Amino acid sequence: MKKQISLVLTVVFIFLVGAAFAQKDKSKRPSPPAKAEGTIDGVKVMIDYSSPAVKGRKIFGGLQPYGEVWRTGANEPTSIEFDKNVKIEGKELAKGKYALYSIPGEAEWTIIINKKHQGWGTEYDQAQDVFRVKVKPGKTDKLVEQLNIAIEGSNVVIRWENTKVAFSVKG
Repeated sequence: MKKQISLVLTVVFIFLVGAAFAQKDKSKRPSPPAKAEGTIDGVKVMIDYSSPAVKGRKIFGGLQPYGEVWRTGANEPTSIEFDKNVKIEGKELAKGKYALYSIPGEAEWTIIINKKHQGWGTEYDQAQDVFRVKVKPGKTDKLVEQLNIAIEGSNVVIRWENTKVAFSVKG
């Protein structure tokens, strides 16, 4: 009986250790981790996200339906962090770390700054929204296979598939 319990505990231990190592190596995920870092008006901006690929699929209006909340990436929520107070599209935001969600639309996107930046991407809670702003999407010059978020000038720019969306940040 002791040998059976010992064997079961050993198998469970090996499984848990393997699962822990699999979780730590995020670079092997189908949507690998990515970062965007930069400075806008003297404010350090850091964005951590997972970067899914198009893989021949229709993304906006297809895989990601218009009018539905999207985690603006894959896996965990996309986080955005500021080391000083900022204004996003004119709305004031205290320094700190937040989740970045969005609601894609054909003619308009809603950018959502949410307090809950930890957890799994599908655990969105609207009650945790700090605010929402509206921005207009545009088209990219060519297909963007991997989701890309970048800091360009005074904007955070999201590109994926054939869509480009930017929102302004001011220090």
